[in-house]
Amino acid sequence: MKKYIIYIGILAVGFLFGWVLSGNTSNEETANNPAEMAETNQMWTCSMHPQIMQPEPGDCPICGMDLIPAETSAMGLAADQFKLTENAMALANIQTAVVSEGANRNTEVKLSGTIVENEEANAVQVSYFSGRIEKLNINFTGEKVQKGQLLATVYSPELYAAQQELITAVSLKEIQPALYNAVRNKLKLWKLSDTQINQIENTKKVQENVPIYATFTGTVSEKLVAQGDYIKEGQALLKIANLNTVWANFDVYENQIDLFKKGQEISITTHSNLNKTFKTKVDFIDPVLNANTRTVKLRAVLNNSDQVFKPGMFVEGVVKRTQVLEMKKVLKIPASAVLWTGERSVVYLKTNPDQPVFEMHEVVLANQIGNEYEVIEGLNLGDEIVTNGAFTVDAAAQLQGKKSMMNKDGGKVMTGHEGHMGMVETMTNRDNPTILNERIEVSKAFQNQLKKVFERYIHLKDDLVNDDSEAVIKNALLVLDDLTEIDMKILKDKKSLALWTYLEKELKNATTSISNSTDIKVQRSQFKLLSSYLTSAIEHFGVNKKIYQQYCPMADNNKGAYWLSIKETVVNPYFGQAMLKCGDVKQVIE
Repeated sequence: MKKYIIYIGILAVGFLFGWVLSGNTSNEETANNPAEMAETNQMWTCSMHPQIMQPEPGDCPICGMDLIPAETSAMGLAADQFKLTENAMALANIQTAVVSEGANRNTEVKLSGTIVENEEANAVQVSYFSGRIEKLNINFTGEKVQKGQLLATVYSPELYAAQQELITAVSLKEIQPALYNAVRNKLKLWKLSDTQINQIENTKKVQENVPIYATFTGTVSEKLVAQGDYIKEGQALLKIANLNTVWANFDVYENQIDLFKKGQEISITTHSNLNKTFKTKVDFIDPVLNANTRTVKLRAVLNNSDQVFKPGMFVEGVVKRTQVLEMKKVLKIPASAVLWTGERSVVYLKTNPDQPVFEMHEVVLANQIGNEYEVIEGLNLGDEIVTNGAFTVDAAAQLQGKKSMMNKDGGKVMTGHEGHMGMVETMTNRDNPTILNERIEVSKAFQNQLKKVFERYIHLKDDLVNDDSEAVIKNALLVLDDLTEIDMKILKDKKSLALWTYLEKELKNATTSISNSTDIKVQRSQFKLLSSYLTSAIEHFGVNKKIYQQYCPMADNNKGAYWLSIKETVVNPYFGQAMLKCGDVKQVIE
């Protein structure tokens, strides 16, 4: 019996220990399992749309991607710092680089400009007497004229009377030579030649219609009158430009002015002849700064006897820096790292080398040398900054209520439906979640220029639908031309200017990539980016046209892709004839 009592006691003690251990384990599992806790703080977000915050897993309401666990704590981060997920970093292709130091030495400075008429060689053909234009021999602008060429014939009552006076004065020439000379000189003042005057004297006939001859050689740049018009003495008839020499005007930014001097050699290339370089010298630097653009005009004179340069043509100039500071070292950063607001220049600093933690820093820049800026203030040697995807990082800062390009003091964090609606009620593209969808008021002139780009984009889209890669290249080049013709000076407020500066760069990058490839798969991949940024531009600035945004979930290896159309019927540019009807309309942009 004692033996059994001992066995029973051992079993009881064992059960007691087992119960205690199992209870603790259960408590630990419950504590470590948020799904079984009575209360949990776990939130779920989208790697591409961090403004989305939901208390349970599911799909992103914007792009449909699976939600991932959000960071539950921001412990260890300063007030202006924020963190991105590794997945978001990869998808947005965010790249960083360490701030370097280099010698401030001679190097090249690139400038953009346009060809204009040489004002010193321009002339205005005027009438030296009043009358009515009976016949105008110049038919169109751009017509070439030679000195002495007949331009028009004019009926002039004054000249008619003066010719009669001359015929009368000829008969009194011997008696009243002074009167004869006075009448003859009056006709000379009206620019009648000695030959014309002698003809009137010899024939004793009055010319009803008096010819006007060109006093300059050149090209008609503007017609100021029409046949049948009444003109006054001294009135301008034609503007004539001598295009044997032209001016190349370049914009020099305020912080670059001290790099240029009159007499510097400048090498000029044109978009129409990229393989040829034209060398000339800086002829003039405008002493007055344009207060709107913060630039001055730099001018070079070009020989144009071969008519290579056309007024209005875009050109690029390269000037060697003359300012040398041998002993001074300067910090340099890539131009792609800088975001502009109009008043401030900002970059994003990666504050933790091991984690994707960022913070906005304002910087003071000096000169732009090639694709780099010299930094005066705001960064230190060895700082790691974002060089690609800075706008994406800035959007994340805005969404998390941190200091950003447009909000230097930070703001409210948007979560859930509020964040969704605040970011985009109608999102452009899940690969471009960076731009807030808010209509900006701009001029109709700017909208019409943007509309021209959109219309060319539609042709490019149709080429992809037809699987025609060669036509895609041609229309991509035309899209680039239309983008280049958009006049940024029309945009008056800083917000629209900063936004368009960013969008224009991305649009040109995507379009250039399309034009540089003959592989239609590559063209379609870049077309996705082109569609994304063009949609953002249209949503912000408008083009006064009804546009359908369409989406195919199977495009881009089942990642999905958007495009724009002027028709509601879906024709898929990502699959072309292979799967023409795949997709549906996601939104209508009015």
